[in-house]
Amino acid sequence: MITIIPAIDIIDGKCVRLKKGDFNTKKEYDQNPLDVAKRFQYNGIKRLHLVDLDGARARKIINWKVLEQIASKTDLIIDFGGGVQTDEDLKIAFDSGAKMITAGSIAVKNPEVTQRWLKQYGSNKIILGADVKNRKIAIHGWEDESEHDLFLFLEEYIEQGVSQTICTDVDKDGMLQGPAFQLYRDIKMKFPDLQVIASGGISNIDDVFRLNDDGIDAVIIGKALYEGRIQLSDLKGFLC
Repeated sequence: MITIIPAIDIIDGKCVRLKKGDFNTKKEYDQNPLDVAKRFQYNGIKRLHLVDLDGARARKIINWKVLEQIASKTDLIIDFGGGVQTDEDLKIAFDSGAKMITAGSIAVKNPEVTQRWLKQYGSNKIILGADVKNRKIAIHGWEDESEHDLFLFLEEYIEQGVSQTICTDVDKDGMLQGPAFQLYRDIKMKFPDLQVIASGGISNIDDVFRLNDDGIDAVIIGKALYEGRIQLSDLKGFLC
């Protein structure tokens, strides 16, 4: 059964969503992310994907107080991303209550550090962030496109012990036009033991059922929840 992971993206301490990672498309949904997180928990959600968009841009953690507040006042299992670039950032994230962090840009720009984190903390605490444009890895809040081929990137990190990845097709993110089904099927076919967390483009509950039928391990849902395209009650069958 696919795992449901709602997303909370933070700018200036508030809950927002972007389109394709473009900060100029920012739409604010709630001034209090804790209220959103509590609503998720009340409806049976156990996981949360929390993204510090200010941190992704600044290349250091900015909104750690939001993480600390949600972690201390809910029972949600939080994976945190955005701005985790140094050992100090990692310490701040874990000290603030994150159970897992997503290594995105750092995994591209400084693989030695990421590999050390994997050895030190284990693959259950370090998730590989694989954000893609045209199947190339995108970095730094998706503002830059690297030359790294997605499948080679995944293969290299699986060899280093990675067991789970959050893969976002940037062109799908926030567009409510459906996720990159073929991309996730291709990843799962090539790396069947890799836990694939699909992210970006979820538009309705049928998308979730299709990903589940494709054997995808988890799905991050953001804008579809905030826009009312998916109700939390629609997800009850996936929550156990």
